Amino acid sequence: MNGGQQAVLSSGARPEDAGGSAKLSTETIFETLSSRRRRYALHYLTQRAESVTIRDLSEQIAAWENNVERSAVTPKERKRVYTALHQTHLPKMDRLGVVVYDNDRGTVTLTDSVREFDIYLDVVPSDDLPWSQFYLALGGVLTALVAVAALGIPPFAYFDGFAYALFVALTFTAVGGYHALRDRRTLVGTAATPPDVDVIAPSETTEGTNAD
Repeated sequence: MNGGQQAVLSSGARPEDAGGSAKLSTETIFETLSSRRRRYALHYLTQRAESVTIRDLSEQIAAWENNVERSAVTPKERKRVYTALHQTHLPKMDRLGVVVYDNDRGTVTLTDSVREFDIYLDVVPSDDLPWSQFYLALGGVLTALVAVAALGIPPFAYFDGFAYALFVALTFTAVGGYHALRDRRTLVGTAATPPDVDVIAPSETTEGTNAD
């Protein structure tokens, strides 16, 4: 995946999906998400919850890649994405069991297997910390605060242990609540645009047809 992006998956424990297909592995999902265009395809297919044409899919992905409305996508931009999807990404996703790609009809359908997963993209700016590092840093700060109070160093020693316990609990509850709300906004297929659509570098919109 691109730098600054992480995927978080949660899955039900069903032995097989409702359609009878083999259950997808976590490795398969991560391999799918390793490509930006496949992430965009997965996002759009999750939104539609039905078969779409490759033309429709390529036009929407081109719009996201170029940060324009679908009506503003040029034939060249759509063709570039169409070729990459047809030659590389959709056949690969079909082999992985993520989609069913009907080459003759030109249609793409999301499999029931992938619907077992709630897929989140945690997009982290280059000058920001991932959530795992943030929680580690927060835990370190709060631990140091409690240790200083336990040593009797003023003014931290003026508060009793219950006050510090309450402060630590409220801090983690507040941060955890914010994190949960933020995760809902980065769930693949939920928002109008993919979670990472606003962090595309301009150079990424002029890739070759087989790129990402």
